[in-house]
Amino acid sequence: MENQDEGDEELAPPPMGKLGSYGGEVMLVIPGEESAAEETMFLWGIQQPTLSKPNAFVSQSSLQLCLDSCGHSLSILQSPSSLGTPGVTGSVMWDSGVVLGKFLEHSVDSGMLVLQGKKTVELGSGCGLVGCIAALLGGEVILTDLPDRLRLLRKNIETNMKHVSLRGSITATELTWGEDPDRELIDPTPDFVLGSDVVYSEEAVVDLLETLGQLSGPNTTIFLAGELRNDAILEYFLEAAMNDFKIGRVDQTLWHPDYRSNRVVLYVLVKK
Repeated sequence: MENQDEGDEELAPPPMGKLGSYGGEVMLVIPGEESAAEETMFLWGIQQPTLSKPNAFVSQSSLQLCLDSCGHSLSILQSPSSLGTPGVTGSVMWDSGVVLGKFLEHSVDSGMLVLQGKKTVELGSGCGLVGCIAALLGGEVILTDLPDRLRLLRKNIETNMKHVSLRGSITATELTWGEDPDRELIDPTPDFVLGSDVVYSEEAVVDLLETLGQLSGPNTTIFLAGELRNDAILEYFLEAAMNDFKIGRVDQTLWHPDYRSNRVVLYVLVKK
């Protein structure tokens, strides 16, 4: 029992505050020598991700994922056979993408977020679900990914957005993290940057943070949703990100009530 009490003391809830253009109160990750480790320990202690079912909202063996959003029925094509290729994860949907897309929808519906007319760039767009939802919510959306991922991405944009009366707009272009982005991405800097399942290796974290820095202006708000697979990589990301960004975790009570998962975490970041 003594160990349990000590553990409870270690897991004291973090301070709350607002970041960027998101209206909800988030749990602030306060910079400090051990703060990234404490945040990661807190998450694994509270959510216990390994006890929850993986891929609760997706089926990675299916050729498509059907999801209702913003009054439309989206049909997102996947390429399950590509999962066997090392380093290729963007050819299928992950829970974090569904969670982020439905979080955006819920946040707009509840008045916490305004995407209408806002320049929105998605990183590592993969199958394109999050970007499609952002465009349905009125965002002027640019989806990005590596050159060899654009074919599936553009196919999903055409399939789902062509015959829809869009409140916003949607295009796709290539972007390799760590390289200079095209001018259309950074001039002007985006109002929002979105990413799901983009923190997956220490090597990728360095390039991701460089790109986030290039895309971020004083009024840019970043939403990142991730799968809780590897505590060491998440800790590495948080530790590095805290140098240039303020970070807050969005509590699950602010997510879409039907799309919550203990295997997923959602952060808001703004440039310092």
